[in-house]
Amino acid sequence: MHDLRHVTHRGSRRLAKAINAKQPILVVLHQEHSTPGRVGRLLREMGHNLDIRLPRFGDSLPKTLCGHAGAVVFGGPMSANDDDDFVKREIEWIGAPLRENKPFLGICLGAQMLARHLGARVSAHGDAHVERGYYAVEATPEGAELCGAPFPGHVYHWHREGFDLPRGATLLARGQTFPHQAFSCERSAIGLQFHPEVTYAMMCRWTTRAAEQLAEPGARPTRRHLEDWYRFDAAIERWISELLKFWLAREHSGAALAA
Repeated sequence: MHDLRHVTHRGSRRLAKAINAKQPILVVLHQEHSTPGRVGRLLREMGHNLDIRLPRFGDSLPKTLCGHAGAVVFGGPMSANDDDDFVKREIEWIGAPLRENKPFLGICLGAQMLARHLGARVSAHGDAHVERGYYAVEATPEGAELCGAPFPGHVYHWHREGFDLPRGATLLARGQTFPHQAFSCERSAIGLQFHPEVTYAMMCRWTTRAAEQLAEPGARPTRRHLEDWYRFDAAIERWISELLKFWLAREHSGAALAA
């Protein structure tokens, strides 16, 4: 009888995974021509369609994620401290995936919104320094063991604000200019200050269309962005690919992130 129950349980898990794999991922973008980049490509390769919403331009966000496998909130030029209604609504909406223990991934602005939702401060650097380009990060022991690939030693940034670590969250990576670079919280929520979704083409667009921002204190020149992509991107590709698999495997990731 014990063996039968074990087989049935394993079959139920396989069925649950199959159903979950067919559910779309909710993707929140903040500019008219933004794309989910490499993260979107990897999620599609994993069998998920993308349900792309732009609340800034009037799209609604679902009251429940029962029809989605998870949600990813990407970056944007606005601040999590802005008074725009859509910013406030997004920050409040993050409670939906957290209450339902659905996988939630916040990238740059998305991570700052997650931090704000959890009561932490989002603010600029005291000396007005920014991070635009590749910068070194150091994984904590928890970050180093997060998934099946090593945490990358350099990651791509494009931001002028950072977040404090929310109460009860687990720090996954540290940086020098902005000390909190990645964290996990609740069962399946992860916040990343950096941009693992960036492709070479996206980097070329950012450094061209927002070239004036590369004159800000601490920003890398365009040449460094492109050179460093060849040095560091392969490690980032391996890591984010494994992280997304871990993040969506809720029966495993929930327990690990809670720990």
